[in-house]
Amino acid sequence: MAGDRKRTVPVLALATADVHVPGVMSVGEAMTAERLAELRGVLAALADDPIVTLELHPLPDTTDRARGIPLDAASPLAQSLSQLITQASRSSLTTARATASGENLYRMVIPAKVADQFGQGMVRSLPSKGAAGGIYGSLVNSAGRFVEPATFVPVGKATTAGAVGGAGATAGAAAAGSVALTVAAPLVLMAVAVGVSAHADSRRQRAIDHITQLLEHLQEEKLDDEHSELDACRSAIDKATAVLLDQGKLGVSLGLDSAVHAIDTALSRAGRRLSRWQSALDGLSEGEAVGLGAVTKSFPGIDGHGGTFRTHVELASLAIALMRRVVVLQAVEHAQGEPGNLFENFTRVLKRDQERLDELEAGIAGVLVRLSTLELARPNGLKPVFTPGEVDRLMSAAHRIHRLGDDVTVNGRATDVAIEIVRDKDGSVVVHPALPA
Repeated sequence: MAGDRKRTVPVLALATADVHVPGVMSVGEAMTAERLAELRGVLAALADDPIVTLELHPLPDTTDRARGIPLDAASPLAQSLSQLITQASRSSLTTARATASGENLYRMVIPAKVADQFGQGMVRSLPSKGAAGGIYGSLVNSAGRFVEPATFVPVGKATTAGAVGGAGATAGAAAAGSVALTVAAPLVLMAVAVGVSAHADSRRQRAIDHITQLLEHLQEEKLDDEHSELDACRSAIDKATAVLLDQGKLGVSLGLDSAVHAIDTALSRAGRRLSRWQSALDGLSEGEAVGLGAVTKSFPGIDGHGGTFRTHVELASLAIALMRRVVVLQAVEHAQGEPGNLFENFTRVLKRDQERLDELEAGIAGVLVRLSTLELARPNGLKPVFTPGEVDRLMSAAHRIHRLGDDVTVNGRATDVAIEIVRDKDGSVVVHPALPA
């Protein structure tokens, strides 16, 4: 780790419009990760248009490409990134050295103020299977340890790399007493779109895994059909994502319309089930212990390993995750339709269309939290003493119900969002799921 502390990480400041902000950083001024985080907040506060930072890290030895979305070297995002780095390398020896191998991990960090524009519900941390309380991340060395802290050095001079609306980016001229920022709306738009889409797909896969496990214990043909209908939507969404990210046009042959219909149907089912769950909870006496039978009547199988209720929750999570990917596609399509208004159009469409998804997700989270706080009453009966089996069942049910609130996020505050992009020597990239920075 000692070697990691001596590592120098170039940092580019990117804007989505031609803006200047007061000079808050000096070219070549070394800074810590904490200082860089403060700088992001200052840039976000001083500028009217979104400003993000792009860190240029060495590619970690253990990088999991399988969990990201791959794009070839001809894709607009890969071209934008290549052109940006080529221009930056011409004006910065530090950048040229850092990117000489052609393999890097580019970490785009979007401040909370900007991230909030495309919705708090889109990006949340996913629990890591490898460590309790951990989340997924890529900035680790071969030993699996985080490589931070490092020395961060801002890269100076605005660069020019194409035209707004195309594969590249434009930049404004430097102004006295201000910092000229590289204008890279297409790059930022595509990075956000792919990162958010990858994040939604990771949530989809997590829901699929849970549903598969639940259905193994629950022989319910109708629920299995619901699962199959939703899972079949992925192919159309993947194809539409690939077409749009290559700046193509969506056609009926992709099957996206039928996929959206299936997802909308699933969301409608989830909404009706949510209403029933909320009504059932409202019917319970507040502050009083409730019998297990009364709970299982409205939430069947809640006291067991699987159960219909848990499967319904996961089916709703799957439908939400799939629709979030569709919402991103719709936002990208709208943004690409107005080349001069990329990021603003993107965030406006994205935020508007996801409101009902946030509401549904928050409602389900509220139900799980309310259930987790229920106090179960002892079984009714004439017997003064209960068998060990009855006691065990009650304690086991209470434990499972109380754990329903684990990993539930309700009204989480907006945080900085990190989108990590792996770039290979051939110029192709893999965009990892967007995560809280």
